[in-house]
Amino acid sequence: MERLSSTTLLPETFQGATDGFSLQLSIIWGQIKAPLIVPLLRFAVVICLAMSLMLFIERVYMGIVIVLIKIFGRKTEKRYKWEPIKDDIEIGNSAYPMVLVQIPMYNEREVYQLSIGAACGLSWPSDRIIIQDLVEMECQRWGSKGINIKYEVRDNRNGYKAGALKEGMKRSYVKNCDFVAIFDADFQPEPDFLWLTIPFLVHNPQLGLVQARWKFVNSDECLMTRMQEMSLDYHFTVEQEVGSSTYAFFGFNGRTAGVWRISALNEAGGWKDRTTVEDMDLAVRASLKGWKFLYIATLKVKNELPSTFKAYRYQQHRWSCGPANLFRKMVMEIVLNKKVTWWKKVHVIYSFFFVRKIVAHLVTFFFYCIVLPATVLVPEVEVPKWGAVYIPSIITILNAVGTPRSLHLLVFWILFENVMSLHRSKATLVGLLEAARVNEWIVTEKLGDALKSKAATKAPKKPRYRFGERLHMLELGVGAYLFCISCYDVVFGKNHYYFYLYLQAFAFFIMGFGCVGTIVPNS
Repeated sequence: MERLSSTTLLPETFQGATDGFSLQLSIIWGQIKAPLIVPLLRFAVVICLAMSLMLFIERVYMGIVIVLIKIFGRKTEKRYKWEPIKDDIEIGNSAYPMVLVQIPMYNEREVYQLSIGAACGLSWPSDRIIIQDLVEMECQRWGSKGINIKYEVRDNRNGYKAGALKEGMKRSYVKNCDFVAIFDADFQPEPDFLWLTIPFLVHNPQLGLVQARWKFVNSDECLMTRMQEMSLDYHFTVEQEVGSSTYAFFGFNGRTAGVWRISALNEAGGWKDRTTVEDMDLAVRASLKGWKFLYIATLKVKNELPSTFKAYRYQQHRWSCGPANLFRKMVMEIVLNKKVTWWKKVHVIYSFFFVRKIVAHLVTFFFYCIVLPATVLVPEVEVPKWGAVYIPSIITILNAVGTPRSLHLLVFWILFENVMSLHRSKATLVGLLEAARVNEWIVTEKLGDALKSKAATKAPKKPRYRFGERLHMLELGVGAYLFCISCYDVVFGKNHYYFYLYLQAFAFFIMGFGCVGTIVPNS
């Protein structure tokens, strides 16, 4: 049988059209490459290198400061007065300040019992503590045990959790309270939490907030929760510690695991719902009023990480969009403030907001996932080795110090963070431009013991998945872009970026197909 030629399989007219189309594309590319593409790409490289240097300097600075703090820094008890509150026989329990405990929640049935139980288990004189809760059955249950717990609900969801906290502060009995401890729905403070935090506020009138560290109870649930632990451990080990020790300022984490002086909260204007980071908004406003914050790294409160990819994406959108939007709204207010020093203004505007909340997200995605791969197609544009290799390597190593037990997962963490930078960059731009979804609030789903309970009560059966719901087109699109450039680099490239590009492309594909995190089957 004669071998079929290409001309036998394809009509000559089709072949001619294909060759003609390819020739036209080649001509157009040649015409726009030198005058347009090359200058634009060079400009993008310069901008990305500048942002990389900013992030590098910030990381090195914080690394040096945290080392100095560990070696020469005074302990928290020496920087701020702390001594236990003493009993007074004459006035009895009145010697103890009145404490309000708030547990804002919405549709978080998988975890609320743990947090309410932990809050009701806080050790403090029973007549000097009031707990606000939103679950009627839990209020009745704990109230029958002698706990001073109030059932408080609203008839609307205006302002989301900021609105709930604000509404709770309007109750008449709150006027008698000195401090308010706040715990999100999945947080479980130890019984001695108030004994360790309240004395700092009692003996140091300049302190407006005392914040504890988060301890993740499900960090080993899956690889995605391990990646989250690595990112958040750096935040708590370095960023919060440096902010507390140098400028007595940091962001109030997730409106939880902290105790506010109510007078500081009120002076700052109370809770506002203008952004999705009402906790950070309150912290910045209180700081501008001159209040100082204290972070206690040794005091840990157990909580849960989101273990489904869908929940984590929504959380990261809120955590990235909110700070960028708050920066837009408050930058001039910070500049014009007369109660804080210029150094503190520079720290808040440049370091806290601009570098950490904006530059860090944008440079990670646009440089390492868009611009750097694009230089493979345009070899006239070169990225210096210090910008492509050395600086990101040092930044990565510095980021990894927070979680030494996960150093062997460093490569996976890099790939994971680069994929998530897609969503963080998009959310950051949404916040800066106040585009659609700027005030989107979707409760971060926490599974608690939900899966274990289902497994124990239901007979095993084949789980049902809606595959279409697990497809994420943005990730798949970027993955396809990186994969095509990887193949081009193998054939025509000279920088051997394809080692990294293939890995990153597969990371985008894996997360694009939803094959990450805990997968919850449809019931």
